[in-house]
Amino acid sequence: MHAAVIEAPGSVVVRDVPDPYPAPGEVVIAVGGCGICGTDLHLVEGSLPNTTYPLTPGHEFYGKVVETNADDGPEIGTWVAVDPNLPCLDCGPCRNGRTNLCENYTAIGVTRPGACAEYVAAPASVCSTLPADFPLEVAALIEPMSCVIHGLDRIGPRRSDNRWLVYGAGTVGLLMANAAQSRTDAAVCVVETNPDRRARAASFGFCTAASAAELDSPGWDTVVDCTGSTGAIGDALTRVATGGTLMLFGVAAPGATVDLAPYDVYRRELTILGSMAVMDSFDRAVVELAAKPEFAAGLVTHRFGLTDYLEALDTFRSGESGKVEILTV
Repeated sequence: MHAAVIEAPGSVVVRDVPDPYPAPGEVVIAVGGCGICGTDLHLVEGSLPNTTYPLTPGHEFYGKVVETNADDGPEIGTWVAVDPNLPCLDCGPCRNGRTNLCENYTAIGVTRPGACAEYVAAPASVCSTLPADFPLEVAALIEPMSCVIHGLDRIGPRRSDNRWLVYGAGTVGLLMANAAQSRTDAAVCVVETNPDRRARAASFGFCTAASAAELDSPGWDTVVDCTGSTGAIGDALTRVATGGTLMLFGVAAPGATVDLAPYDVYRRELTILGSMAVMDSFDRAVVELAAKPEFAAGLVTHRFGLTDYLEALDTFRSGESGKVEILTV
């Protein structure tokens, strides 16, 4: 089969690789589509720790089951979306119910062959059957939506008049802003320095600015960084209202640091949270996206065939796109 392969950091090719086979408990999926995200860029750049090359990326995907070696799970012919995270279920965090923090982390498209390929193998247990009427054109958004839902779980219930500020108008930033908007009566504001992305956020009805300093507010009750930029995070720390919450949702570079004034956190009782990947949120993401198909469809701006994977990477890297998807059918 054809697959995109990161041979080594900075070196990506599309070439033939052996077809996958299902180990016990697994299925093989004919990939329908696979989204590209910042994690894929980190893999290409070689900036994620403990990555083994060569590697086929792709963890935001859906497709049709074509082979099975599992006693339970989806049958052949079933359309599924796949939670790529594969916790060991035996380490301390897993035993404490925090499977997203597994100490022996593995994931499809990150540590084992992913879905930027014609076929991919996955445990049947992480496959979510898609409803017959689910719009497949938004199915590649299920994984990022499930991350957003876990982030909202981490934040917890908010008052209906809470003010939300989101940094970043990429795909997850807009998914986060949209989900936040359904939880507040106030307008959700989005900070985005890229004019194309800022315009896209405004087209969805969010108040937007290139800098939080342009917005007239003494502070926001809930601030979410979806950029991973230390500059944005440092600014976000100054925008949280007294008694408010800052969640770090974007992926910062390993080793990156920001200045923090501990006394300010203490005196104003700020809550600072992290949110990592997915936990008990994948099936809810299917329901959430099915309820907002027009919004979700508007997030996907570019689609490429598998042979054009390098062009797709460049398009995503430019910062001028929304969600970029690789189609293999």
